[in-house]
Amino acid sequence: METTSEETQEQSQDRQGCFECCIKCLGGVPYASLVATILCFSGVALFCGCGHVALTGTVTILENHFSKITSDHAMLTDVIQLMQYVIYGIASFFFLYGIILLAEGFYTTSAVKELHSEFKTTICGRCISGMFVFLTYILGVAWLGVFGFSAVPVFLFYNMWSTCAAMKSPMANLTSVDSICVDVRQYGIIPWNATPGKACGSTLSDICNTSEFYLSYHLYIVACAGAGATVIALIHFLMILSANWAYLKDASHMHAYQDIKMKEERELHDIQSRSKECLNSYS
Repeated sequence: METTSEETQEQSQDRQGCFECCIKCLGGVPYASLVATILCFSGVALFCGCGHVALTGTVTILENHFSKITSDHAMLTDVIQLMQYVIYGIASFFFLYGIILLAEGFYTTSAVKELHSEFKTTICGRCISGMFVFLTYILGVAWLGVFGFSAVPVFLFYNMWSTCAAMKSPMANLTSVDSICVDVRQYGIIPWNATPGKACGSTLSDICNTSEFYLSYHLYIVACAGAGATVIALIHFLMILSANWAYLKDASHMHAYQDIKMKEERELHDIQSRSKECLNSYS
């Protein structure tokens, strides 16, 4: 019976030790950085994936309905291909950058510092944190521009969709449907000498009913939402990095203060020990 009770106590102690270890590990997770990383990955994935497919659908619509001659939209096709390659680079870069920022969040989490009592901040660590703050700020400003740019195709497709919806309304019967047109040349997408350059009446209605138009329109909306989510994630990262940098700065000052305090206590102890030795020698 005594052996059984001892084994039970040891098992309970082992369970408590595992539970405490799990609590410490969970406490060391930078949840704010983890949420920002997931949001950043989701936003970039939506923007890059949906944007890539939507650009391909846009080229198909232009070639089939607005620009029959290849030379008229050759430059636009090259620009769209270049943008698709840029999307590949953006996806790769932000995958690596998100992992680096998450690792930096683990590095500067206070719970991790409690696990490693000998942790000391260095000038290099503080410079790296400051560099991440500056780089994230620049990327946030750049993604604001990307977010605004991604809203342009949403606006263009919305104009076409609203025009097609207007033709189906009862008010459209009062005028000739063929007089309702959408001219994409006025947006600078294709040159003015492109043929036909515009779509009117039933032709425009057929374009709005195609799968390419429907898919591209909704994918552009999702891509714009993904760009907005990425902007929010970068702002979140910027707040986290600024707080971590301030924490590292305060920790370095605290370590310097503790070092000075330890030196003063050591000197005071040496003075006291010398004074005692002098008193003992006189006595």
